[in-house]
Amino acid sequence: MCGIIAVIGKQKPELVAELSELMSHRGPDQRDMHVEANGNVLSHERLSIIDLKTGKQPIQGTTTAYLVHNGEIYNHQSLRDNELSDHTFRTTSDSEVIVHLYEKHGYDFCNKLDGVFAFVVVDGDKTMAARDPIGVKPMYYGTDEEGNMYFSSEMKALSPVCTEFKAFPPGYYYTKETGFVKYYQPQWAHEKVVLHKTELPVIREKLTQAVEKRLMSDVPLGVLLSGGLDSSLISAIAKRKLAEQGDQVLHSFSIGLNADAPDLVAAREVAEFIGTTHHEVHFSVEQGIEALKKIVWHLETYDVTTIRAATPMYFLSEAITKMGVKVVLSGEGADEIFGGYLYFHNAPNASELRKETVSRVQRLSTADCLRADKSTMAHGLEARVPFLDKDFLDYTMALSGEDKRPDRSIGKSEKHILRAAFDDKDQPYIPDSVLWRQKEQFGDGVGYSWIDGLVAHANDQITETELQEAKLQFTHNTPETKEALLYRRIYNELFPGAEAAKTVLKWIPKWQNSTDPSGRVCDSHEEHVEELKHDVKSSVGLSQKKKSVIS
Repeated sequence: MCGIIAVIGKQKPELVAELSELMSHRGPDQRDMHVEANGNVLSHERLSIIDLKTGKQPIQGTTTAYLVHNGEIYNHQSLRDNELSDHTFRTTSDSEVIVHLYEKHGYDFCNKLDGVFAFVVVDGDKTMAARDPIGVKPMYYGTDEEGNMYFSSEMKALSPVCTEFKAFPPGYYYTKETGFVKYYQPQWAHEKVVLHKTELPVIREKLTQAVEKRLMSDVPLGVLLSGGLDSSLISAIAKRKLAEQGDQVLHSFSIGLNADAPDLVAAREVAEFIGTTHHEVHFSVEQGIEALKKIVWHLETYDVTTIRAATPMYFLSEAITKMGVKVVLSGEGADEIFGGYLYFHNAPNASELRKETVSRVQRLSTADCLRADKSTMAHGLEARVPFLDKDFLDYTMALSGEDKRPDRSIGKSEKHILRAAFDDKDQPYIPDSVLWRQKEQFGDGVGYSWIDGLVAHANDQITETELQEAKLQFTHNTPETKEALLYRRIYNELFPGAEAAKTVLKWIPKWQNSTDPSGRVCDSHEEHVEELKHDVKSSVGLSQKKKSVIS
């Protein structure tokens, strides 16, 4: 992982170096630059994960093409051994296959990549830029007054020089000849999708494969373990796969306001159950509030949900890097895929629920992917997200809305089919108490006083009159709460101007009356909580009942 910036046109390398340095947190290990005779500039801030010795960028292909890449290509060895077996490589880096695929296929090769990426290739007068299908890795593009075009991992490297800039759309590539081309057009995103039959063993197999390929690393690797379903499953699978490879040690990391925080209690139970070397990090509401400006600077957003959840992730990432770990697996994406947020209980029907899952996955680049990348990379930590594996998505996103729809009246909790897929009584992956634990927003799970503290702080800082007048200053995405206005003011101070504000997409859950994105305001938060309290007898009975619904 790293930070990249490319300038297509004529720009002083010294200025590009200054812009690149704004993203030095993304790549603390190495910086390099390539300047072409025609004036194009590529700069790279490197976080060394694969090929620590020879994998520096920009990388030259076999002839005149050069590449900068942020991400990981998990099938790079297969590409080297098969499709690119006739090519001579300069490094063992996973990134290098991109420039060779460009040399072999021209612009039509992004669907051959299994991984996450934001990259730019320059080849004389030719330019190609692309972003991975879901937008796990960030990228922005813009132009300056002279007409030079820029591509960058973070907006902060463009806003000082560009008069226009936007987020690069996920699943697209760009060339000067073609403009933007949508290369990723999955069958599950079409209205006339042919749905798969829900088979629990297939869900389990494909997620296991997604985790296994993301264990690829030449540096220490760990897992983010919140104690919720998603991170617990990822951690359990990773622990099993590493054990098969002979590695018995896996470090897991959790954060909360205190030892009694819901996430810490559950994570502790999971860590003991699966056998990880577990680490807990604590932070205070006061520390979180004090860090808000720094958080917004790194996140480049004013979205309430993102800032709430990113703050503990930011502190946790800082602690992890101090321990020497450079890669972690994380559970982002499961709630969007399986309808896991509590507001999905209020979906009017299965069809609307499925539409919402598609919409949420397609917008992950503006929300959870943005949070996971930027809050970890603020400290040079790479987060990998197995739930957003392309093969896993192709199967699970084409499952029926009815199978995903939660309905506690017949024993179906949110993410029922994911829970049931890993409900192995002979060799359990995680404790039943966690397998069937009710969904918590990450911001809630670290301790309910975190969000309460943020709201109280905003109420102290913002008057009712100021909130009422917010629409006069902020006509785009007008803040509707004092907390939202507080974040918007911080953002506007750091990134002034309409262009910066338009790069943010804020999110409010559907099908609920409140405009607050916390899961606690959903009617389903407390409804039938007793169903999710498990002793051995009740958990077995409930899980078997849940299985029978879709078998």
